[in-house]
Amino acid sequence: MLRLGTRGSRLALAQTELVKAELKKIYPRVETETVVIRTSGDKITDTALWAVGDKGLFTRELDQALTKGGIDAAVHSLKDIPAQVEDGLIIAAVLKREDPRDVIISHKGFTWNTLPPEAKIGTSSLRRRAQLKYKRPDLRVEDLRGNVETRIKKMRDGDLDAIVLAYAGVRRLGMDSLITDYLPVDIMMPAAGQGAIALQTRAGEKETRQLLAGLNDAPTYWAVTAERSFLRELQGGCRAPVGAFARAEKDGLNITGLIFGLEGERGCRAALSGELAAAESLGKNLARRLLSAGGNEILKNIKQR
Repeated sequence: MLRLGTRGSRLALAQTELVKAELKKIYPRVETETVVIRTSGDKITDTALWAVGDKGLFTRELDQALTKGGIDAAVHSLKDIPAQVEDGLIIAAVLKREDPRDVIISHKGFTWNTLPPEAKIGTSSLRRRAQLKYKRPDLRVEDLRGNVETRIKKMRDGDLDAIVLAYAGVRRLGMDSLITDYLPVDIMMPAAGQGAIALQTRAGEKETRQLLAGLNDAPTYWAVTAERSFLRELQGGCRAPVGAFARAEKDGLNITGLIFGLEGERGCRAALSGELAAAESLGKNLARRLLSAGGNEILKNIKQR
């Protein structure tokens, strides 16, 4: 019996079902059990994520359950896993990535190009906030916490014109029909690892690691390895508007990253290409390039606030 730990939101449970279905395809005889664990991020719902400033909000309790042997593997949205994983734990597999873009959902039918002046946009992400303000300084961006369904309800019940969410979550919940626009990465760079589901386990559990490795998608793995290396070098978390997107092709890997000021008042962006096997160093070198191109000063100013 393989015990899979997960958060209890509808999205987290849907992602766990995807993992179980993939396991069944490869290992028809494997039996699984879903173990729901409530995390700090699920308990703190009245404070913006950036204000909490905790990189393990959605993973700490799952990490603890893994370490203590209460579960055999944890199912995560990869973007929730801190750039530096806990000692003794390892990301054993990354499933094939869903479209990593962000999308607009507007109960008023607005798209990016039709958002009116000073439109109110809801998001809990500093990354999204900074990029929205960079492209449209007139927009009024308001903090919005909660799962996908909660955010949509708050939009409809409040006076928001639209909200910005990750396409992957909307898609996995079967709510595609609510999307009014897809944001290209040159307008809205995704978070590192966005759209990917990761399976984490204990580093010493050889049998479990080998079992989970059968679900690993190589192109996704190399891409998110570069993105997470970029994030790790920046030591970026909820308090910094940073984004990264890598794509693995047959001839190598391309990665683009950015660092923005909190209100999108300034920012820097760069890209690098290289071999797949160099994914780790590509992400690190891209981060160093951005830091030397003004990113260091941006991050320093953010820390002083």
